[in-house]
Amino acid sequence: MEKEQVLEKLRSIKYPGFNRDIVSFGMVKDISIQASDITLELNISSQNEEKKKLVVESIKNELGSDFTSVKIVLKNEGMKSPPTQKSPHPVPILENVKHVIAIASGKGGVGKSTIAANLACALSRQGKKIGLLDLDIYGPSLPILLGLNEQPKMTQDNKLIPLDKFGMKVMSFGFISGNDTPVIWRGPLVSRMTEQFFRDVDWGELDILLLDLPPGTGDIQLTLTQKLRMTGAVIVTTPQDIALADVRKGADMFRKVNTPVLGVVENMSGLALNGKVNPTDSLIEINGKIVPVDSDGVFNLKLDLFKVGGGEQESKRLGVPLLGQIPFSEKVMLSTDEGIPITMEENIDEIGQVYIDIATQIISTIE
Repeated sequence: MEKEQVLEKLRSIKYPGFNRDIVSFGMVKDISIQASDITLELNISSQNEEKKKLVVESIKNELGSDFTSVKIVLKNEGMKSPPTQKSPHPVPILENVKHVIAIASGKGGVGKSTIAANLACALSRQGKKIGLLDLDIYGPSLPILLGLNEQPKMTQDNKLIPLDKFGMKVMSFGFISGNDTPVIWRGPLVSRMTEQFFRDVDWGELDILLLDLPPGTGDIQLTLTQKLRMTGAVIVTTPQDIALADVRKGADMFRKVNTPVLGVVENMSGLALNGKVNPTDSLIEINGKIVPVDSDGVFNLKLDLFKVGGGEQESKRLGVPLLGQIPFSEKVMLSTDEGIPITMEENIDEIGQVYIDIATQIISTIE
């Protein structure tokens, strides 16, 4: 193995408490390779012996399969910018929020905002203090999903007061800009506005703050990982390969910034059909499928419109649970247009129950 290949491997080792690796920090001073033996000279100025030990162990684990002997010589020559801070988040944000969970996707159009709104309502129904923040500044959809047209008020110390809906605290850029106004902003302005939604909004005490993220891995996602301690992310996908290709990038981004992926939700997982026929028929045929009919003549059927099993495939790759599969449903569409998520209805149907089950799994995981 050449020195450059060794350096490439060492770039995967982060200095404890930081998102930067030991190579970019300039800690690797010399590499000596003799046959199957390697000696590394490291310059770590920190006096924290535990951090030094962690770095040494990480290097031996990374290079142990390539070399018979891995010897590490530690030096302390001082550094121009030594990593002395205890945390990459020096200023606490959202101190009164127990858990921050991102609802994310690799591409647009997968129904992420609908899932975020229904999950928030499902969590609220289970007695949790919930906040829901729509961070899609270019295309905020929360005002329509929850039927909100108000503007937030201000506290005496100039903080925005989230709107109250279904017992939840809700905030969206659409409340401020108006849902019909296009946003034409560059990245730095978007990042600044994202941070203001945390610092300048009076969220109060919450059990869970759900973040409805825009698609992709851009400025907003980067700002989140730099400014917040997130409990985890829920990845939303659809079954097709084109969606899975993008969702992999999003999931891998969260892992690279040390944010756990709590699970995968597969949306648009087939088409849910139901209807009523003559109750004397115990079985009927629809689109080549034999469907059972109950004693009242009611049948339920799910037709696969896309590829099957994409969400399950991605959850296995990530080693996380498939939290649920949500089919197409006219009821979900109508409830979205009416601004009342199906999880807020008095009688929860099968699809609403899927959201309830996902919420239960999330609570179980984070607690």
